[in-house]
Amino acid sequence: MSRLFGTDGVRGIANKELTPELAFALGRAGAFVLAQNNHKPKFVIGKDTRISGDLLESALIAGILSIGGEVIRAGVIPTPAIAVLNRLLRADAGVMISASHNPAEFNGIKFFDGQGFKLKDEIEDQIEMLIRSKFVYPEMTGDQVGFITELPDANEMYEQFLLKTLHADLTGLEIVLDCANGAAYRIGPEVFEKAGAKVTVIGNDPDGININLNCGSTHMERLKAEVLEQKAHFGLAFDGDADRMLAVDENGNLVDGDKLLTIFACNMKKHNLLKNNTVVVTVMSNMGLDIALEENQCHSVKTQVGDRYVLEEMLKNGYNLGGEQSGHLILLDYNTTGDGVLSGLQLAAIVKEEGKTLGTLASTMKIMPQVLVNAKVNGQKKMDYEKDAAIQEEIKRMENMLHKKGRVLIRPSGTEPLVRVMLEGENLEEIHDMANRLAEMIATKLK
Repeated sequence: MSRLFGTDGVRGIANKELTPELAFALGRAGAFVLAQNNHKPKFVIGKDTRISGDLLESALIAGILSIGGEVIRAGVIPTPAIAVLNRLLRADAGVMISASHNPAEFNGIKFFDGQGFKLKDEIEDQIEMLIRSKFVYPEMTGDQVGFITELPDANEMYEQFLLKTLHADLTGLEIVLDCANGAAYRIGPEVFEKAGAKVTVIGNDPDGININLNCGSTHMERLKAEVLEQKAHFGLAFDGDADRMLAVDENGNLVDGDKLLTIFACNMKKHNLLKNNTVVVTVMSNMGLDIALEENQCHSVKTQVGDRYVLEEMLKNGYNLGGEQSGHLILLDYNTTGDGVLSGLQLAAIVKEEGKTLGTLASTMKIMPQVLVNAKVNGQKKMDYEKDAAIQEEIKRMENMLHKKGRVLIRPSGTEPLVRVMLEGENLEEIHDMANRLAEMIATKLK
């Protein structure tokens, strides 16, 4: 039986895989585990703009109330705001109902602890164990039953938090925002305008089913065109729950998470704010990031894919900057999770402070050509490449050919019968041929 919790909460097609029954069970078990010693555990609940949000929110809240919990309902709000509100309201936990960058038919339930951190695996396992067992919960009746408190100023509270992180206004900047028809559709434009920027907005007309639809950080084409048409200084794109951000420079070029991390690292180092002069990234980050950091007397530490693993490494060793190529950027001095609007504001402040274009700042990092090829294999043999002598010998041979100016990364898919073969190097044609040869070899030997 597969694990209920994935790398980012419980996720699936709403009302089919992620049912109201499951949402109720998650609410009840989550409330019991996260606040066992608190008679009235306090939960902050938020959601994005998906049509299924109301359905799942109602069931989730019912589960929490059945254990005597108090629910503070924040309404439509970005995921990172839940982490902020947890701390401000001294809640025991928070829950965000969102499937992030996924299409509208999907939804998800993501828990945060009272400090605004995503739950550790062992806590999720406790919640899952209760759901799968026949555990008998204590009966709550009369005044023991929980209740709901509305928080109509939730977005304003988060907005005030964001503005306090800025040390300069953004007057003079013209910015295009793509809010993905998602959770930041209102607060995104408002906070940038209050910071002094002139804002053009797209993707800010949610109807319940158009979240991430040809917009947002997974579909950058419209933003690129709008930046050029408006002759803006740059553009920013959020995803459905606004925990990630990607940018477009003044010429319509994508500025991905690796380039953004480079910009942040260089600026923070200049102000002696980059702890241990180190950035935490994943194994999927482009090798050009390592080269750019080294040239600027900074270092990188790599984790497995997933922003939760990036955060774990940051907390373990005292780092304050980390993230992923996809735009999950963790500025730990400000928030405990990826925060797209926060990252966008801080990026805008750097552009204003440096007096340079975003394109110039992004040019500090040169992207190394990268090729990704999927090898279709027997699902039971996905890990066998590690002990196959011929495959390992071929990987070593290719790494020697690249002469430390490239790399070979093998990564089995977590959900499909695939082994992903990724090569980086200076010569695109060469690494393309190498990646295909290695993928073919893996597919043949592990069929």
